[in-house]
Amino acid sequence: MKVAVFGRYYNKTTSKSVETLFNYLFRQDIEAYIEDEFYNLINNEAHNIKGFETFNKFDHLDKSFDLLVSVGGDGTILRAITYVKDIDIPIIGINTGRLGFLATIHVEAIEQAFQNIIDGKYKISERSLLEVETSPTNADVKDLYFALNEVTVSRKNTTSMITVETHLDGEYLTSYWSDGLIVSTPTGSTGYSLSCGGPVITPGAYSFVLTPIAPHNLSARPLVIPDSTEIQLKVDGREQQHLISLDSRIATLDNGTIIKIKKADFTIKMIDLFNESFLDTLRKKLLWGEDNRNQKQ
Repeated sequence: MKVAVFGRYYNKTTSKSVETLFNYLFRQDIEAYIEDEFYNLINNEAHNIKGFETFNKFDHLDKSFDLLVSVGGDGTILRAITYVKDIDIPIIGINTGRLGFLATIHVEAIEQAFQNIIDGKYKISERSLLEVETSPTNADVKDLYFALNEVTVSRKNTTSMITVETHLDGEYLTSYWSDGLIVSTPTGSTGYSLSCGGPVITPGAYSFVLTPIAPHNLSARPLVIPDSTEIQLKVDGREQQHLISLDSRIATLDNGTIIKIKKADFTIKMIDLFNESFLDTLRKKLLWGEDNRNQKQ
């Protein structure tokens, strides 16, 4: 088995997880590669990782890898997909962050989780992505043009609202007077969209959701659409520019830029262990349907 490991921080909250993971990989004689910057972070700090100097480093991935392990929170997984892109390497996350909707393995369960993976006791969940194209072309968006959670347009350097003119499959929907608009995948429905009043969508649904941010209109509500829909946005406002974010990556666009968003032609594969499920995570992480009466069941 050939495993890639990616992380963004090595501190008190991550060190135990990192040491447990790498010592297990070393004992199992698993061929492991550590992302360059993460390797250097660990190497510059005191650690108790056996055979650390024997681990290889990587700055890009190819199809020879069987698995990518993300060490951190959900934001780290969103960064990790920029390495995986469209080469079909499954991802699993060790949670050293806070909520951990995508990164679900806790430090005390690392060894058992990876033994289950070795034994084939898991399933693959394929997650749809959003693909973005701008006219005129923006270099930052062109380089990393996809998002697993959401694509968001929002105001910049102003307290004034912006207007987001929105078309679906070429037909005018509305112009949102708001702080911005979120286009979310089912995976991202438990993130920023949820915070703005959007619905939770199960990962297997073939849907996207449009969620306005602080709309100044009582009738502007989240809208669920088929994921085959092509979305076109154009922003206007008092400032000359606005922001677009693809997950955690942000770029600046001029007002009037045409933004086309559609379903990407590839998916991200997430590893789900048999003792985990989206509904179980929903109950545990978001206290979904929490009611003392349910304790009797």
